[in-house]
Amino acid sequence: MGEPNHRPKLLSARDLTKDFRGRRVLSGVSLELTPGMVTGFLGANGAGKTTAIRMMLGLLPGAGETFFMGRPLTAWRDPARIVGAALGGIAGHPKHTVRSHLRMVAAGMGVPHVRVDEVLDRVGMREAEALHLGRLSLGMAQRIGIAQALLGDPRILILDEPANGLDPHSIHWLRNLLRSFADDGRAVLISSHQLAELGQLVDDIVVLARGQVIARKTIEDLGSAVHSRVTVQSPALDRLQPLVEGKGGTLRLVSEGNAEVTGLTRFQVGDLAAEHSLPLHWLGESQPTLEDFYLSVAEQEFKVQ
Repeated sequence: MGEPNHRPKLLSARDLTKDFRGRRVLSGVSLELTPGMVTGFLGANGAGKTTAIRMMLGLLPGAGETFFMGRPLTAWRDPARIVGAALGGIAGHPKHTVRSHLRMVAAGMGVPHVRVDEVLDRVGMREAEALHLGRLSLGMAQRIGIAQALLGDPRILILDEPANGLDPHSIHWLRNLLRSFADDGRAVLISSHQLAELGQLVDDIVVLARGQVIARKTIEDLGSAVHSRVTVQSPALDRLQPLVEGKGGTLRLVSEGNAEVTGLTRFQVGDLAAEHSLPLHWLGESQPTLEDFYLSVAEQEFKVQ
């Protein structure tokens, strides 16, 4: 799991448990957020990510507790200055303009109206301030939702599926925004099932499956958690396979003359082939991705079940 993180916790959720219509949808979910870190909350649709987030924010009842900087959120006089959240969509009248909506939200928070201009600039949506909420594209609505979450200048930012509807340019923007926010000594929790995008955004991950946390890892530790993949092209794969397996690896045929090897490095595969005079037409290696890690832990979870 990597080295323990001894930095102070900005958020600490403990043993969140939730039953819905007689079915347990969350079971003992715990996680922590530390300053300077973007944490990915990873899981398939229906894993319980949104339920857990809503419980942390006090929007759903259930067992367990969540502390924000050591205190329940209700103990803070100005909770919007502690945590900002974007849970998908904008809870405003579709005929309200972006500016009027954000000004109303700011007023409810006790935040000066000048803050509206600041957050619109930060999310690159100043030119959209006169648009009605009902006319926003999905990607624009995501940015405005993040702007709303930033109004209170919070220490913690919680985003549920923020990459939905974002094009590659906007995902690059989101990555820079979250990095800047975390580098300022704050913390981010970002929930998603989009593995490729999440892998570019986060520093560490918490994996949820069937309402339970099944893994925690830093992105740096993925390489030790999942084997890299070696691609091999050879007319002698039938002879190479038992040699690979004899060294503790696995060779899987992909197509005629092409295979994928796990459990060994490309240097080990190359040495095996040379030692036994086997021809190789191609030998490559790719580092494990967040998707590889998720699929490996998910596969183990399903085997246990």
